[in-house]
Amino acid sequence: MDKTIKEGTKSLYYKDEGKGFPIVLLHGFAEDGAVWDNQAAALQKNYRLIIPDLPGSGRSTAHPGPLSMGSMAEDIRVLLDHEDIQQTILIGHSMGGYIALAFAHKYPQRLKGFGLFHSSAYPDSEEKKAARRKGIEFIQKNGAAPFIKQSTPNLYAETTREQQPALIAQTLERYSSFSPQSLIQYYEAMILRPDRTDVLKTFPGPVLFVIGRNDKAVDPQHALQQSHLPGLSHVHVLERSAHMGMQEEPERSNHILQSFLNFTTEL
Repeated sequence: MDKTIKEGTKSLYYKDEGKGFPIVLLHGFAEDGAVWDNQAAALQKNYRLIIPDLPGSGRSTAHPGPLSMGSMAEDIRVLLDHEDIQQTILIGHSMGGYIALAFAHKYPQRLKGFGLFHSSAYPDSEEKKAARRKGIEFIQKNGAAPFIKQSTPNLYAETTREQQPALIAQTLERYSSFSPQSLIQYYEAMILRPDRTDVLKTFPGPVLFVIGRNDKAVDPQHALQQSHLPGLSHVHVLERSAHMGMQEEPERSNHILQSFLNFTTEL
C-alpha cells in the first residue's frame, strides 16, 4: 500500500506491505525505496515492511533547510509514531545505514536490532570529504543526470556491469532525473556526520553487517573491523558484489536478511 505523511509543504512517501513484525528498509544516496524491490517481494510473506523514500528522493519532498542524518532519523521516528509502531528493526543501505545509526543513537529502545548493508559507523575521512566536495562541484556545474551517469556504474562490481548491462541501464534511467539540490544536501549531510562507533559498542541488540567484497564506496576491511564492536554481530560477505548487493546478489541478500530477521524477532 502506498502511503504519504503530509506536514505543511512536506510529504514523506512510503510503502507499507506485508504482515508481521515491522521492518524498515532505508535506501541510500541517489536511490529511492525501489532499490529494495527484490527484498520486499521475498520478505513481505513473513514481515510487515515499511519502505520510505527519504526526503528529497522518489516521491518524498525535499527538506526546506539543511539535512542531517539526525533529521532524517527523526523523519523515521515520525513515520513510526504515525503508524503506532513502538519497536522495529532498521536495515539501512549505505547512507540509509548512517541514518539507522543516528536513530539507534537517539532511540535504541525502539530497535530490536539494525543492519548496515554496505554501510559504516566511521565518519568520512578527509580524503572522502574532499571527494564528496568535488562531487558537489560537479553537480552544481553539470546537473544530476551527468553525475548519476558517471558515478552509479562504479557502485557495481565489474562482473555485474559486464553480465547485467540492463540492470545498470535501468538504474541510470530511474535516477537521472534526481534533484541536484537533494544530492548536494545528502553529500553535505554525509560530510558532517559524526563517528557512530560508540553506537555499535553500546547497542544491546544484534547488528547485521553485509559487506561487498568488491565495494569501492565502503572499504570491506573497515567494515570487518567494525563488526567486532557490537556485543552480537551477524557478518556476511557478498563475494560477487560491490556496493549494490541487494541487486547484484538478490537471493543471497534475501537469505541473509531473512535469517537475521528471524533470529532477532525471536529474541
